[in-house]
Amino acid sequence: MIGKDGERDLVGYGRNPPDPQWPGGAQVALNFVLNIEEGSEYAIEHGDGFSEGSLTEMPDSPLPRGARDLAAESMFEYGSRVGVWRILDLFAARGLPITGFACALALERLPQLAAAWREAGHDICCHGWRWINHWQLSEAEERDHIARAAASLSRTVGEAPSGWYCRYGPSLNTRRLVVEHGGFLYDSDAYNDELPYYLEVAGRPHLVVPYTLSVNDVKFPGGAIGTAADFERLLRDALDLLRAEGVRGGRMMSVGMHARILGHPARAAGLARFLDYACSLRDVWICRRVDIARHWLNVHPPPAG
Repeated sequence: MIGKDGERDLVGYGRNPPDPQWPGGAQVALNFVLNIEEGSEYAIEHGDGFSEGSLTEMPDSPLPRGARDLAAESMFEYGSRVGVWRILDLFAARGLPITGFACALALERLPQLAAAWREAGHDICCHGWRWINHWQLSEAEERDHIARAAASLSRTVGEAPSGWYCRYGPSLNTRRLVVEHGGFLYDSDAYNDELPYYLEVAGRPHLVVPYTLSVNDVKFPGGAIGTAADFERLLRDALDLLRAEGVRGGRMMSVGMHARILGHPARAAGLARFLDYACSLRDVWICRRVDIARHWLNVHPPPAG
């Protein structure tokens, strides 16, 4: 059965989730997501009237709204100047893939990063034209942003983005507009499951590959975790429990990262240790998000009719 977009489903797969049949008999599909937002956030330079301060070292800026926050801008710049290269190096050293939740404008302003992403074979899930709230856009504005973002990423990365993910959450129109635009295998604008599922959107089946804010470095700015060891422990506990549960079917785990947060050395050290741990496990499939989507579409196609 396929649910309908816009209708709440509190049951999902319930007591009988499908066996995902991950490649190689893996119990967990482990996907690392790097959110690429730096340079596309709300800023005075873009005419937004204020400086973005969220997900920085000082999420509660002492400056009044409307003042240009040079400190916050430089914290974003750390991500694109330093942090992103540290994270890419950690993955390259281990031969591991990353999915980029990339804002199109960010990669336009970071051609070296776009080239590195393309050369490494990492995949792209479109994170919007800019890192802004889609629920505040009109339908016409949102349709334009989706089209501009997809076209831009096709140019900078060399291929169309495989998926879609809004900042925090979509508008009531987003999923329909993404399907209307076409070319996307999936969207990740949901936090409600640990397995992909289908929805009926505009009269056709559409794949959702859920994301999470749980095993995510956003816990650092909010103060929920404070050290690299805390982050490593959080990720290991999640992965170990999912592996134990996997004997009854299997799950997916999405680790969320931001270069301006996790790219700092005192935090990246925990990521490095977790990567080594995950690589040592034979029952874990470390993969791109597009790999999960393609696998689900091939192994678990939507029911006929």
